Amino acid sequence: MMFNPNGIRKAHPLNPHDLQQPAPGGQPSRRSQRGLDGINFLMADVRDGVGPYLSVYLKGGQHWNPGAIGLAMGASSIAAALCQLPAGLLVDGTKAKRLLIAVSGLVVGLSCLSMALFPKFAAVIAARAALGAASAIVPPAIAAISLGLVGRRQLDARISRNEGFNHAGNLLAAALAGSMGQYLGYRWIFYLVCAFAVASAAIVTLIPPNEIDHEQARGGEDPSHPGKPIACRDLMKRRDLLVFLASAGLFHFGNAAMLPMAGQVLTQTHPGQDTIALSACIVVAQFTMVGVAWGAGRASAHGIGRKPMFLLALALLPVRGLLFSVASSPFAVVAIQLLDGVAAGIFGVISVLIAADLTHGTGRFNLVQGLTALSVGIGATLSNATAGYAVQWFGYAAGFLYLTAIAICALVFYGVLMPETKERTPIPLRPAA
Repeated sequence: MMFNPNGIRKAHPLNPHDLQQPAPGGQPSRRSQRGLDGINFLMADVRDGVGPYLSVYLKGGQHWNPGAIGLAMGASSIAAALCQLPAGLLVDGTKAKRLLIAVSGLVVGLSCLSMALFPKFAAVIAARAALGAASAIVPPAIAAISLGLVGRRQLDARISRNEGFNHAGNLLAAALAGSMGQYLGYRWIFYLVCAFAVASAAIVTLIPPNEIDHEQARGGEDPSHPGKPIACRDLMKRRDLLVFLASAGLFHFGNAAMLPMAGQVLTQTHPGQDTIALSACIVVAQFTMVGVAWGAGRASAHGIGRKPMFLLALALLPVRGLLFSVASSPFAVVAIQLLDGVAAGIFGVISVLIAADLTHGTGRFNLVQGLTALSVGIGATLSNATAGYAVQWFGYAAGFLYLTAIAICALVFYGVLMPETKERTPIPLRPAA
Protein backbone atom coordinates (compact mmCIF):
# COMPACT_ATOMS: atom_id res chain seq x y z
CA MET A 1 0.00 0.00 0.00
CA MET A 2 1.29 3.50 -0.79
CA PHE A 3 0.03 7.07 -0.79
CA ASN A 4 -0.07 9.72 -3.50
CA PRO A 5 0.77 13.38 -2.67
CA ASN A 6 -2.88 14.06 -1.80
CA GLY A 7 -2.87 11.38 0.92
CA ILE A 8 -5.25 9.02 -0.93
CA ARG A 9 -4.59 5.31 -0.60
CA LYS A 10 -3.93 3.39 -3.78
CA ALA A 11 -2.82 -0.19 -4.25
CA HIS A 12 0.62 -0.95 -5.62
CA PRO A 13 0.03 -2.71 -8.95
CA LEU A 14 2.75 -5.29 -8.26
CA ASN A 15 1.73 -6.22 -4.73
CA PRO A 16 -1.92 -7.28 -4.28
CA HIS A 17 -1.22 -8.14 -0.62
CA ASP A 18 -1.08 -4.41 0.11
CA LEU A 19 -4.78 -4.20 -0.57
CA GLN A 20 -5.33 -5.90 2.77
CA GLN A 21 -2.77 -3.99 4.83
CA PRO A 22 -2.91 -0.18 4.84
CA ALA A 23 0.32 1.65 5.42
CA PRO A 24 1.00 2.70 9.00
CA GLY A 25 0.28 6.29 9.92
CA GLY A 26 -1.96 6.82 6.87
CA GLN A 27 -5.07 8.98 6.85
CA PRO A 28 -8.13 6.81 7.47
CA SER A 29 -11.23 7.31 5.36
CA ARG A 30 -13.87 9.83 6.29
CA ARG A 31 -16.24 6.94 6.91
CA SER A 32 -13.88 5.50 9.54
CA GLN A 33 -13.46 8.89 11.20
CA ARG A 34 -17.20 9.37 11.42
CA GLY A 35 -17.70 5.85 12.71
CA LEU A 36 -15.16 6.43 15.49
CA ASP A 37 -16.77 9.80 16.29
CA GLY A 38 -20.14 8.11 16.57
CA ILE A 39 -18.85 5.33 18.83
CA ASN A 40 -17.32 7.85 21.24
CA PHE A 41 -20.47 9.98 21.23
CA LEU A 42 -22.88 7.10 21.81
CA MET A 43 -20.65 5.12 24.18
CA ALA A 44 -20.20 8.12 26.51
CA ASP A 45 -23.19 7.25 28.68
CA VAL A 46 -23.27 3.57 27.74
CA ARG A 47 -19.94 2.86 29.49
CA ASP A 48 -21.48 3.46 32.91
CA GLY A 49 -24.95 2.21 32.12
CA VAL A 50 -27.47 4.38 33.97
CA GLY A 51 -24.83 5.61 36.42
CA PRO A 52 -26.20 7.53 39.40
CA TYR A 53 -29.81 7.21 38.24
CA LEU A 54 -29.92 3.56 39.28
CA SER A 55 -29.78 4.36 42.99
CA VAL A 56 -32.60 6.89 42.60
CA TYR A 57 -34.68 4.36 40.66
CA LEU A 58 -34.13 1.58 43.20
CA LYS A 59 -34.77 3.82 46.20
CA GLY A 60 -37.67 5.93 44.95
CA GLY A 61 -39.31 3.58 42.48
CA GLN A 62 -38.62 0.14 43.94
CA HIS A 63 -38.14 1.01 47.65
CA TRP A 64 -34.90 -0.90 48.10
CA ASN A 65 -32.99 -0.47 51.35
CA PRO A 66 -29.61 1.38 51.25
CA GLY A 67 -27.60 -1.79 51.87
CA ALA A 68 -29.07 -3.58 48.86
CA ILE A 69 -28.59 -0.49 46.71
CA GLY A 70 -24.95 -0.33 47.74
CA LEU A 71 -24.43 -3.96 46.75
CA ALA A 72 -26.06 -3.34 43.37
CA MET A 73 -23.90 -0.28 42.71
CA GLY A 74 -20.76 -2.10 43.85
CA ALA A 75 -21.36 -5.17 41.67
CA SER A 76 -20.52 -3.22 38.53
CA SER A 77 -17.35 -1.69 40.00
CA ILE A 78 -16.07 -5.06 41.24
CA ALA A 79 -16.75 -6.77 37.90
CA ALA A 80 -15.07 -3.91 36.00
CA ALA A 81 -11.99 -4.05 38.24
CA LEU A 82 -11.66 -7.83 37.84
CA CYS A 83 -12.02 -7.57 34.06
CA GLN A 84 -9.62 -4.68 33.36
CA LEU A 85 -6.51 -6.79 32.78
CA PRO A 86 -8.27 -9.62 30.88
CA ALA A 87 -9.95 -6.97 28.72
CA GLY A 88 -6.61 -5.37 27.86
CA LEU A 89 -5.06 -8.72 26.98
CA LEU A 90 -8.12 -9.66 24.91
CA VAL A 91 -8.02 -6.42 22.90
CA ASP A 92 -4.26 -6.81 22.35
CA GLY A 93 -4.65 -10.37 21.11
CA THR A 94 -7.70 -10.20 18.85
CA LYS A 95 -8.44 -8.68 15.46
CA ALA A 96 -12.18 -8.65 16.20
CA LYS A 97 -12.05 -5.28 17.94
CA ARG A 98 -15.18 -3.98 16.20
CA LEU A 99 -17.04 -7.11 17.32
CA LEU A 100 -15.90 -6.56 20.92
CA ILE A 101 -17.39 -3.06 20.92
CA ALA A 102 -20.62 -4.24 19.30
CA VAL A 103 -21.07 -7.15 21.71
CA SER A 104 -20.22 -4.94 24.71
CA GLY A 105 -22.81 -2.40 23.60
CA LEU A 106 -25.47 -5.08 23.24
CA VAL A 107 -24.61 -6.53 26.67
CA VAL A 108 -24.99 -3.09 28.24
CA GLY A 109 -28.30 -2.59 26.43
CA LEU A 110 -29.68 -5.93 27.56
CA SER A 111 -28.47 -5.29 31.12
CA CYS A 112 -30.27 -1.95 31.30
CA LEU A 113 -33.42 -3.45 29.81
CA SER A 114 -33.26 -6.27 32.36
CA MET A 115 -32.96 -3.85 35.28
CA ALA A 116 -35.94 -1.87 34.03
CA LEU A 117 -38.19 -4.88 33.45
CA PHE A 118 -37.03 -7.18 36.28
CA PRO A 119 -35.95 -5.03 39.24
CA LYS A 120 -35.38 -7.99 41.56
CA PHE A 121 -32.22 -8.28 43.65
CA ALA A 122 -30.61 -11.26 41.88
CA ALA A 123 -31.48 -9.96 38.41
CA VAL A 124 -30.12 -6.49 39.12
CA ILE A 125 -26.87 -7.84 40.63
CA ALA A 126 -26.32 -10.08 37.60
CA ALA A 127 -27.13 -7.26 35.18
CA ARG A 128 -24.78 -4.85 36.97
CA ALA A 129 -21.96 -7.43 36.93
CA ALA A 130 -22.44 -8.00 33.20
CA LEU A 131 -22.51 -4.26 32.63
CA GLY A 132 -19.26 -3.80 34.55
CA ALA A 133 -17.52 -6.53 32.56
CA ALA A 134 -18.68 -5.04 29.26
CA SER A 135 -17.69 -1.50 30.24
CA ALA A 136 -14.13 -2.71 30.97
CA ILE A 137 -13.72 -3.70 27.31
CA VAL A 138 -15.00 -0.52 25.68
CA PRO A 139 -12.24 2.05 26.52
CA PRO A 140 -9.24 -0.11 25.48
CA ALA A 141 -11.07 -1.28 22.36
CA ILE A 142 -11.80 2.31 21.29
CA ALA A 143 -8.20 3.35 22.02
CA ALA A 144 -6.87 0.36 20.07
CA ILE A 145 -9.02 1.07 17.02
CA SER A 146 -7.95 4.72 17.18
CA LEU A 147 -4.27 3.78 17.24
CA GLY A 148 -4.77 1.17 14.55
CA LEU A 149 -6.50 3.66 12.26
CA VAL A 150 -4.33 6.77 12.55
CA GLY A 151 -0.98 5.58 13.90
CA ARG A 152 1.07 6.94 16.75
CA ARG A 153 2.00 10.21 15.03
CA GLN A 154 -1.63 11.26 14.64
CA LEU A 155 -2.85 9.76 17.90
CA ASP A 156 -2.71 13.12 19.74
CA ALA A 157 -5.39 14.69 17.56
CA ARG A 158 -7.48 11.51 17.41
CA ILE A 159 -7.61 10.97 21.18
CA SER A 160 -8.45 14.66 21.65
CA ARG A 161 -11.30 14.25 19.17
CA ASN A 162 -12.45 11.06 20.92
CA GLU A 163 -12.64 12.85 24.26
CA GLY A 164 -14.49 15.80 22.75
CA PHE A 165 -17.21 13.58 21.30
CA ASN A 166 -17.30 11.57 24.54
CA HIS A 167 -18.01 14.64 26.68
CA ALA A 168 -20.52 15.97 24.15
CA GLY A 169 -22.32 12.62 24.36
CA ASN A 170 -22.32 12.86 28.14
CA LEU A 171 -23.96 16.28 27.95
CA LEU A 172 -26.72 15.09 25.63
CA ALA A 173 -27.28 11.90 27.62
CA ALA A 174 -27.51 13.84 30.90
CA ALA A 175 -30.00 16.29 29.43
CA LEU A 176 -32.18 13.56 27.91
CA ALA A 177 -31.99 11.34 30.99
CA GLY A 178 -32.96 14.19 33.30
CA SER A 179 -35.89 15.21 31.09
CA MET A 180 -37.17 11.69 30.53
CA GLY A 181 -36.80 10.77 34.20
CA GLN A 182 -38.68 13.89 35.23
CA TYR A 183 -41.59 13.68 32.79
CA LEU A 184 -41.83 10.02 31.73
CA GLY A 185 -40.50 8.10 34.71
CA TYR A 186 -37.22 6.51 35.77
CA ARG A 187 -37.61 3.45 33.57
CA TRP A 188 -37.28 5.59 30.45
CA ILE A 189 -33.69 6.36 31.46
CA PHE A 190 -32.92 2.66 31.11
CA TYR A 191 -34.64 2.57 27.72
CA LEU A 192 -32.59 5.60 26.64
CA VAL A 193 -29.27 3.96 27.53
CA CYS A 194 -30.41 0.75 25.84
CA ALA A 195 -31.11 2.71 22.64
CA PHE A 196 -27.66 4.36 22.82
CA ALA A 197 -26.05 0.95 23.30
CA VAL A 198 -27.78 -0.64 20.32
CA ALA A 199 -26.94 2.37 18.16
CA SER A 200 -23.28 2.15 19.18
CA ALA A 201 -23.22 -1.54 18.23
CA ALA A 202 -24.59 -0.63 14.80
CA ILE A 203 -22.40 2.38 14.08
CA VAL A 204 -19.15 0.47 14.63
CA THR A 205 -19.83 -1.25 11.30
CA LEU A 206 -19.02 2.05 9.56
CA ILE A 207 -15.33 1.36 10.19
CA PRO A 208 -13.92 -0.86 7.39
CA PRO A 209 -11.99 -3.71 9.04
CA ASN A 210 -9.12 -3.55 6.52
CA GLU A 211 -8.29 0.01 7.64
CA ILE A 212 -7.37 -1.12 11.17
CA ASP A 213 -3.70 -2.05 11.51
CA HIS A 214 -3.89 -4.57 14.34
CA GLU A 215 -0.15 -4.77 14.95
CA GLN A 216 -0.03 -1.02 15.30
CA ALA A 217 -3.20 -1.08 17.41
CA ARG A 218 -1.47 -3.01 20.17
CA GLY A 219 1.64 -0.81 20.18
CA GLY A 220 3.77 -2.79 17.72
CA GLU A 221 6.59 -0.77 16.19
CA ASP A 222 6.67 -2.06 12.64
CA PRO A 223 3.49 -3.59 11.21
CA SER A 224 5.39 -5.08 8.27
CA HIS A 225 7.54 -7.17 10.67
CA PRO A 226 5.21 -8.32 13.43
CA GLY A 227 6.64 -10.11 16.42
CA LYS A 228 5.62 -11.54 19.73
CA PRO A 229 4.66 -8.94 22.39
CA ILE A 230 7.08 -8.67 25.29
CA ALA A 231 6.29 -10.76 28.34
CA CYS A 232 4.08 -9.18 30.96
CA ARG A 233 6.73 -9.69 33.64
CA ASP A 234 9.25 -7.77 31.53
CA LEU A 235 6.72 -5.00 30.95
CA MET A 236 6.12 -4.61 34.67
CA LYS A 237 9.85 -4.19 35.31
CA ARG A 238 9.81 -0.86 33.48
CA ARG A 239 10.28 1.89 36.05
CA ASP A 240 8.61 4.64 34.01
CA LEU A 241 5.47 2.56 33.55
CA LEU A 242 5.20 1.86 37.26
CA VAL A 243 5.66 5.56 38.04
CA PHE A 244 2.92 6.46 35.56
CA LEU A 245 0.48 3.89 36.97
CA ALA A 246 1.15 5.12 40.50
CA SER A 247 0.65 8.71 39.36
CA ALA A 248 -2.70 7.85 37.74
CA GLY A 249 -3.80 6.25 41.00
CA LEU A 250 -2.62 9.21 43.07
CA PHE A 251 -4.40 11.63 40.72
CA HIS A 252 -7.75 10.02 41.49
CA PHE A 253 -6.83 9.43 45.13
CA GLY A 254 -6.65 13.19 45.52
CA ASN A 255 -9.58 13.96 43.23
CA ALA A 256 -12.40 11.41 43.34
CA ALA A 257 -13.97 12.28 46.71
CA MET A 258 -13.94 16.05 46.31
CA LEU A 259 -17.23 16.54 44.46
CA PRO A 260 -19.23 14.03 46.58
CA MET A 261 -17.94 15.79 49.71
CA ALA A 262 -18.86 19.18 48.26
CA GLY A 263 -22.36 17.83 47.62
CA GLN A 264 -22.63 16.74 51.25
CA VAL A 265 -21.59 20.23 52.36
CA LEU A 266 -24.31 21.73 50.18
CA THR A 267 -26.86 19.33 51.64
CA GLN A 268 -26.04 20.67 55.12
CA THR A 269 -25.73 24.36 54.27
CA HIS A 270 -28.25 24.78 51.43
CA PRO A 271 -30.87 22.02 51.65
CA GLY A 272 -33.09 21.93 48.58
CA GLN A 273 -30.42 23.42 46.33
CA ASP A 274 -27.93 20.55 46.48
CA THR A 275 -29.36 18.52 43.58
CA ILE A 276 -29.56 21.52 41.27
CA ALA A 277 -26.03 22.59 42.19
CA LEU A 278 -24.59 19.12 41.61
CA SER A 279 -26.32 18.90 38.22
CA ALA A 280 -24.84 22.27 37.34
CA CYS A 281 -21.40 21.00 38.41
CA ILE A 282 -21.67 18.03 36.07
CA VAL A 283 -22.80 20.18 33.13
CA VAL A 284 -20.12 22.81 33.73
CA ALA A 285 -17.38 20.20 34.04
CA GLN A 286 -18.45 18.38 30.86
CA PHE A 287 -18.61 21.62 28.86
CA THR A 288 -15.13 22.48 30.09
CA MET A 289 -13.78 19.03 29.26
CA VAL A 290 -14.90 19.33 25.63
CA GLY A 291 -12.78 22.43 25.10
CA VAL A 292 -9.86 21.22 27.20
CA ALA A 293 -9.71 17.84 25.43
CA TRP A 294 -9.51 19.64 22.08
CA GLY A 295 -6.88 22.05 23.39
CA ALA A 296 -4.74 19.29 24.95
CA GLY A 297 -4.65 17.36 21.70
CA ARG A 298 -3.76 20.48 19.72
CA ALA A 299 -1.02 21.43 22.18
CA SER A 300 0.50 17.96 22.05
CA ALA A 301 0.36 17.91 18.25
CA HIS A 302 2.22 21.25 18.19
CA GLY A 303 5.12 19.96 20.26
CA ILE A 304 4.08 20.51 23.89
CA GLY A 305 5.32 17.58 25.97
CA ARG A 306 3.18 15.21 27.98
CA LYS A 307 4.88 16.03 31.27
CA PRO A 308 4.06 19.76 31.51
CA MET A 309 0.41 19.13 30.65
CA PHE A 310 0.05 16.29 33.14
CA LEU A 311 1.76 18.44 35.78
CA LEU A 312 -0.77 21.21 35.08
CA ALA A 313 -3.63 18.76 35.69
CA LEU A 314 -2.02 17.60 38.94
CA ALA A 315 -1.34 21.19 40.07
CA LEU A 316 -5.03 22.08 39.77
CA LEU A 317 -6.07 19.43 42.30
CA PRO A 318 -4.57 21.03 45.46
CA VAL A 319 -5.93 24.43 44.38
CA ARG A 320 -9.40 22.90 44.06
CA GLY A 321 -9.08 21.19 47.45
CA LEU A 322 -8.06 24.40 49.20
CA LEU A 323 -10.97 26.31 47.63
CA PHE A 324 -13.48 23.61 48.57
CA SER A 325 -12.25 23.72 52.18
CA VAL A 326 -13.47 27.31 52.55
CA ALA A 327 -16.44 27.33 50.12
CA SER A 328 -20.02 26.51 51.02
CA SER A 329 -22.27 28.38 48.57
CA PRO A 330 -23.69 26.64 45.48
CA PHE A 331 -22.26 29.29 43.15
CA ALA A 332 -18.77 28.84 44.58
CA VAL A 333 -18.94 25.05 44.28
CA VAL A 334 -20.01 25.26 40.63
CA ALA A 335 -17.24 27.76 39.87
CA ILE A 336 -14.59 25.61 41.56
CA GLN A 337 -15.77 22.62 39.57
CA LEU A 338 -14.44 24.33 36.44
CA LEU A 339 -10.98 23.29 37.67
CA ASP A 340 -12.09 19.67 37.66
CA GLY A 341 -13.19 20.05 34.05
CA VAL A 342 -9.72 21.28 33.12
CA ALA A 343 -7.83 18.63 35.12
CA ALA A 344 -10.02 15.71 34.04
CA GLY A 345 -10.04 16.90 30.42
CA ILE A 346 -6.24 16.90 30.34
CA PHE A 347 -6.02 13.52 32.10
CA GLY A 348 -8.41 11.87 29.65
CA VAL A 349 -6.23 12.81 26.68
CA ILE A 350 -2.69 12.75 28.07
CA SER A 351 -3.00 9.48 29.99
CA VAL A 352 -3.77 7.60 26.75
CA LEU A 353 -0.88 9.31 24.95
CA ILE A 354 1.57 8.51 27.76
CA ALA A 355 0.42 4.88 27.69
CA ALA A 356 1.04 4.82 23.94
CA ASP A 357 4.51 6.31 24.45
CA LEU A 358 5.46 3.83 27.16
CA THR A 359 4.24 0.80 25.19
CA HIS A 360 5.55 1.79 21.76
CA GLY A 361 7.21 -1.31 20.38
CA THR A 362 6.03 -3.63 23.16
CA GLY A 363 2.73 -4.86 21.70
CA ARG A 364 1.06 -4.23 25.07
CA PHE A 365 -0.74 -0.91 24.57
CA ASN A 366 -4.18 -2.20 25.51
CA LEU A 367 -2.92 -4.17 28.48
CA VAL A 368 -1.50 -0.93 29.87
CA GLN A 369 -4.87 0.72 29.21
CA GLY A 370 -6.38 -1.90 31.50
CA LEU A 371 -3.66 -1.36 34.11
CA THR A 372 -4.31 2.39 34.00
CA ALA A 373 -8.04 1.87 34.52
CA LEU A 374 -7.29 -0.46 37.43
CA SER A 375 -4.98 2.14 39.01
CA VAL A 376 -7.67 4.80 38.57
CA GLY A 377 -10.24 2.55 40.25
CA ILE A 378 -7.96 1.80 43.18
CA GLY A 379 -7.18 5.50 43.63
CA ALA A 380 -10.86 6.48 43.51
CA THR A 381 -11.77 3.77 46.02
CA LEU A 382 -9.05 4.90 48.45
CA SER A 383 -10.13 8.51 48.01
CA ASN A 384 -13.75 7.90 48.93
CA ALA A 385 -12.99 5.46 51.76
CA THR A 386 -10.26 7.39 53.56
CA ALA A 387 -11.68 10.86 53.01
CA GLY A 388 -14.97 9.69 54.48
CA TYR A 389 -13.25 8.77 57.73
CA ALA A 390 -11.31 12.05 57.74
CA VAL A 391 -14.60 13.94 57.50
CA GLN A 392 -16.22 11.77 60.16
CA TRP A 393 -13.39 12.38 62.64
CA PHE A 394 -12.28 15.94 61.87
CA GLY A 395 -14.93 17.64 59.70
CA TYR A 396 -15.29 18.62 56.05
CA ALA A 397 -12.58 21.27 55.99
CA ALA A 398 -10.05 18.73 57.29
CA GLY A 399 -11.27 16.21 54.72
CA PHE A 400 -10.61 18.62 51.87
CA LEU A 401 -7.18 19.50 53.29
CA TYR A 402 -6.40 15.78 53.52
CA LEU A 403 -7.18 15.35 49.81
CA THR A 404 -5.15 18.49 49.09
CA ALA A 405 -2.13 16.90 50.78
CA ILE A 406 -2.56 13.75 48.68
CA ALA A 407 -2.77 15.88 45.53
CA ILE A 408 0.46 17.71 46.44
CA CYS A 409 2.19 14.35 46.95
CA ALA A 410 0.98 13.26 43.51
CA LEU A 411 2.34 16.46 41.93
CA VAL A 412 5.76 16.08 43.55
CA PHE A 413 5.89 12.33 42.86
CA TYR A 414 5.21 12.76 39.14
CA GLY A 415 7.37 15.86 38.77
CA VAL A 416 10.44 14.24 40.33
CA LEU A 417 10.23 10.65 39.09
CA MET A 418 8.52 10.75 35.68
CA PRO A 419 10.51 11.70 32.57
CA GLU A 420 9.09 13.18 29.38
CA THR A 421 7.73 10.36 27.20
CA LYS A 422 6.97 12.15 23.94
CA GLU A 423 9.03 10.87 20.99
CA ARG A 424 10.75 8.18 23.03
CA THR A 425 12.60 5.40 21.20
CA PRO A 426 10.43 2.29 20.81
CA ILE A 427 11.36 -1.09 22.26
CA PRO A 428 11.60 -3.67 19.44
CA LEU A 429 9.15 -6.55 19.54
CA ARG A 430 10.56 -9.96 20.21
CA PRO A 431 10.79 -12.18 17.12
CA ALA A 432 7.93 -14.56 16.61
CA ALA A 433 8.51 -18.16 17.59
